[in-house]
Amino acid sequence: MSTTKELENLLKKGKVNRRQFMSRAATLGVTTALATSMFSKASRAAPKKGGHFKIGMGQGSTTDSLDPATTLHTGTQIVNHALYNYLSEVNNAGELVGELAASWEAEPGAKVWNMKLQKGVTFHNGKSFGPDDVIASINHHRGKDSKSAAKPIVDPITDITADGSDGVKFTLSGGNADFPFLMSDYHLAILPSKDGKIDATGGIGSGAFSLEKFDPGVNITMKKNPNYWKSGKGHFDSAEIVVIADVAARTNALSTGATMAMDRCDLKTVHLLKRNNNIKVTKNTGTQHYTLPMNAGIAPFDNVDVRLALKNAIDREALVKTVLRGYGAVGNDHPIGASQMYFNKDLKQRVYDPEKAKFHLKKAGMSSLDVTLSAADAAFAGAVDTAVLFKEHAAKAGINITVNRVPNDGYWSNVWMKDPWSMSYWGGRPTEDWMFSQAYAAGAEWNESFWNNERFNKILLEARAELDTGKRREMYYEMQQLCRDDGSALIPMFASYVGALANNVGHDAMGANWDMDGLRCMERWWLE
Repeated sequence: MSTTKELENLLKKGKVNRRQFMSRAATLGVTTALATSMFSKASRAAPKKGGHFKIGMGQGSTTDSLDPATTLHTGTQIVNHALYNYLSEVNNAGELVGELAASWEAEPGAKVWNMKLQKGVTFHNGKSFGPDDVIASINHHRGKDSKSAAKPIVDPITDITADGSDGVKFTLSGGNADFPFLMSDYHLAILPSKDGKIDATGGIGSGAFSLEKFDPGVNITMKKNPNYWKSGKGHFDSAEIVVIADVAARTNALSTGATMAMDRCDLKTVHLLKRNNNIKVTKNTGTQHYTLPMNAGIAPFDNVDVRLALKNAIDREALVKTVLRGYGAVGNDHPIGASQMYFNKDLKQRVYDPEKAKFHLKKAGMSSLDVTLSAADAAFAGAVDTAVLFKEHAAKAGINITVNRVPNDGYWSNVWMKDPWSMSYWGGRPTEDWMFSQAYAAGAEWNESFWNNERFNKILLEARAELDTGKRREMYYEMQQLCRDDGSALIPMFASYVGALANNVGHDAMGANWDMDGLRCMERWWLE
């Protein structure tokens, strides 16, 4: 072998595997880091078809459903993107592109959006895709009695009508420049309609895979859709998600070859995975953040000074160092990431200050505070450790936190938004309005901290319709400050997505908008 170019050509032709490529690159004097980059680039050029892909996921519950409206965690979000398609998607470069919508255009004021749909798409049941499917699928989340987590997203839609055989017109109650982004939300999958309705739990979509078996909280198996309409996507013959809640068992499954990928690596032991030549650890930093939502409608969390006492009683730097092992950054009690367009870079970072926590307790008329925090690693890897460390931090401020360790199974249905104080995580959202509308607006289905701030709600509506970026920036800056200083969600850290794959799992550059390549690992990845 005389040149790296010849070596890359052998890889593209399937003449060498990864181990052989790395060995021969070393003999050419190529560093390991450069060889890894060369391998990734060369292997991306020729995704291979076939094989059975099996992934171990850290989340799953017996209450899971195929209904996109009730999707909660990463496991079912990945299922959605394997079985279904959406009007739009965020690609692996973080750009918004059309999926089932071929194009879109707003009328002046951004209250009316016209979308042209893809042609030649068929669902798993053979039905041809058209405007009726879009209308019925979006309407599934609308209406007064809807329990969909996407209801706040679609509530501004006042009308949806077909525009010929390949178009849909959306009319909104007010202008929204972010509307096409919202249509990529993982709840808003497009399913086949019949008589104006969809079968929300049938698992039939137009995605790269069709459903074979769904055993909630255990596993789901899928087979390749031979008529998939997206060129160069959907490479596996079959795919399977198996729920392995225990991170040690999940890691062992990957290490022994029982699975080919895992999410939520144990950051305390991830360095050991890195030593395994058959495994590659992946890290992507986006908008994922960990939260400790307090129910603002229940004492003592209805007192803003109690909330501020708790926010000042947590050592964020220590959590990033200890729980995240450096795979992340400190949070400032609002959900907007530093990479986002309207991130408030001028907002002072809150730091650990037990004396300031005592000050706020005194303002609340208290000399000490006893509270219970429900925790399970189903919320996020290291959630229990976070609660225990927080207990130690808060003790210096006269705050006694009782850590209630609850089961992983059923956490999202039995504990989250049920107990007054618990643990949670968010993958973040591509736009500020989307994040705020879904988790902080009064009455939002997923307003996990039950916060209701009149000023926040007012400018949230104003900012959504504002097309002047300068004015919009001022509004979003203020909303972040309101979350930090009045909100009932304690947000101590932003976390990188850290997963691991077997070396024979090929992929392009990974999207960081959600975990597992923007939740599209089933569609984008392949076996080498």
